[in-house]
Amino acid sequence: MARSRGVGIGLALLCLLILGAMPILAANRPARFEGLTFAIAITFWQLVAAMPLFALEMKRDGWRLPQLVGRGSAGLITLATGAMFGLSTYMYVVAADKAGPVSMVIALQAYPLFATAWETLFLGKRKSRLELFFMAVMLLALVYLTTEGTFRISDISWWSAFALGIPLIWSIAHLLLRHVLTTTAITPNQVTISRLVISGAFLLLLVLVIETPGALVEAFAAADFQKAAFILGVAYYLELILWFYAMRHIDVSLASSVTVPAPAVTMLLTVLFLGGGVAAYQVAAMAVIAIGMYGLLFAGRRYVA
Repeated sequence: MARSRGVGIGLALLCLLILGAMPILAANRPARFEGLTFAIAITFWQLVAAMPLFALEMKRDGWRLPQLVGRGSAGLITLATGAMFGLSTYMYVVAADKAGPVSMVIALQAYPLFATAWETLFLGKRKSRLELFFMAVMLLALVYLTTEGTFRISDISWWSAFALGIPLIWSIAHLLLRHVLTTTAITPNQVTISRLVISGAFLLLLVLVIETPGALVEAFAAADFQKAAFILGVAYYLELILWFYAMRHIDVSLASSVTVPAPAVTMLLTVLFLGGGVAAYQVAAMAVIAIGMYGLLFAGRRYVA
């Protein structure tokens, strides 16, 4: 397939819009149902959304899951990351409600910070002083965010700190999944389906421990619950697939630079459609983190071997 810079940027812009809207969609689930139940429904609708492409790939290439089963490490990684993505989906729903969509989406910008740290620690990728500087800038901005603009430990917003666990889990899971994608011929969509099935099973086990099956049945029978879960589940899947296809046309660094302003989109949607306010410390934290992320992208390209 011919690479097109315009197509790649267009797909990344769609990812930006979806990423900005998703925290608001998560925060506005029906309040009478628990976050765990909603996370299961989101996972279910992601799986449904993945089926058309799965059927097309099955017809064209066949099902490549046996490659994972036949490789011990790849199979274990798939199981582990499936559980991790299930947990992070649950945390996403809870954080959107408790921390608020704006604080949560800013906290999610810690992903490249965590990913860079793991690459340095476990893959031996050395970082330049400039990269370390921008990582420090982002870290200070996250401390500023979680202390609600005071830098005082006593003022820590524990739900904002909780939200940081989501990109932490994502960064570890993606590092592990990279091994599967680079050592097997399984497609990203088939990896996605595999992890969604495992995530769903993991979340169902949590329901048996935390809630009751009756609550899950009641939720799935509620039209407003299903509508909210369907919209967010499909949006979640579309963002993932659009990102994969954007990578076929442009470099990860360029696509990442396009999606950096996602918190600004969330802020705008919060003000326009929810009538909510945005705190000055949230705007400041978003701006500094954006500078740090662009700085990391610049430094990474400058010092690439």
